[in-house]
Amino acid sequence: MNDIILPVTGMTCGGCVNSVQRVLTAVPGVQTAEVTLQPGQARVVYDAARTDRAALVQAIIDAGFGVAD
Repeated sequence: MNDIILPVTGMTCGGCVNSVQRVLTAVPGVQTAEVTLQPGQARVVYDAARTDRAALVQAIIDAGFGVAD
């Protein structure tokens, strides 16, 4: 399993945190996703054979949020 921390932008409330967590855990290969508002980030544990950083970032973007570089 791989572990990555993604800096998420655009989250303003607990509902945003829940939305990001929901879309990340729906990505095939994601084992866990812990999302925090302060600091705005997502810690994701995932199977690199099933998904990658680009797919995680795209899921966040599709949900209406951003990922800082």
